[in-house]
Amino acid sequence: MSKDTSFSAAHAGARHVEGLRFPISRRTDPVSIRPGTRVVVRYRTADSAPKRATNASGGAPTVTDTIGVLRSVHPLQVGDVVIADEDVVVLKTLSAKPVRNSDIRALETAKAAAFPGIDNQMIGGWLARAGDGITERSNSAVPIGPNAGLQDVPLAQLEEFYRSHGLPCQLMIPDRIGRPAEHLPGERGPEIVVMSKELSGRSDDAPASSLAPPPAHVQAPSLAGARVELAVDSAPDANWFSMYKFRGQPLPTKAMDLLSHRIDGQLGFARLTVDGQLAAITRATITNGWLGYSAVAVAPNYRRRGLGTLLCQHLLGWGADNGADRAYLDVIDSNTAGKALYHKLGFSEHHRSRSLRTH
Repeated sequence: MSKDTSFSAAHAGARHVEGLRFPISRRTDPVSIRPGTRVVVRYRTADSAPKRATNASGGAPTVTDTIGVLRSVHPLQVGDVVIADEDVVVLKTLSAKPVRNSDIRALETAKAAAFPGIDNQMIGGWLARAGDGITERSNSAVPIGPNAGLQDVPLAQLEEFYRSHGLPCQLMIPDRIGRPAEHLPGERGPEIVVMSKELSGRSDDAPASSLAPPPAHVQAPSLAGARVELAVDSAPDANWFSMYKFRGQPLPTKAMDLLSHRIDGQLGFARLTVDGQLAAITRATITNGWLGYSAVAVAPNYRRRGLGTLLCQHLLGWGADNGADRAYLDVIDSNTAGKALYHKLGFSEHHRSRSLRTH
């Protein structure tokens, strides 16, 4: 614990959410507040009356911080510390372990290797990728150079690179390492939550989730009597492609072809079938020791039956069996259901990113 008296500053970043009895940080997802998550809680100490505006010395009420694993939400317990709801100033969820700038750079490098585009060029610490012009991942520049976050964005050179490919200049701006680009003018995309999970075992405090893949033929409780099959293929077919979407929209043929091009790593195209019918798919990659999967899609008549969870669990095992020791995924911040699923699987927020299309 650490003593502090900056009550007003902490309170300014707090908000109240229905269903919770205490305020949380504006950067915290309510769905992430569950036992097993690392949190930091700022709260009033016992020598500071909850309803008083000042303490005995005439200053702001004394508050303290505690960091640890959330063991209970109601009552609020962090590690061995139980905190009364009315004493909480703000609660913020944390990643499973501290995230350094180098960790963000390493994950973004693995992501870039999974979606390389057709032409790639390092420009002033930014990896510029030009692909089919459809998906942001393979048609944007990302700051993965060690000094990119400490110097001005080479905007003129980046714009020239994309102009030469007949594409708009688009930047991906991750937290911290993309700070020099945060205030550039342009059209901003949705907030993207980058989540991660360790695959090489778990601590006693971490939420349990199986790393071993289910057998190739499994029985889903919600589909009693049906035959459910799981597989990860080295290449997709037309049936798989028919379900793959980018933000709800089908991809053009050129964009779909890029998804199956060789990468500097391993590609997998996961499918789950029910009685021979394709029910769920996703694309998986292993780059730089990171398992990544994207666009988990479930057929409409099979949704809300746990098949997305089953497919993701299978992929975690597949990744561990093929040398990955960590996993990541991107989810749009507004996708509450998706975030809840990934938290359930043991993922936590690593950092955030957003796109910027310059004018």
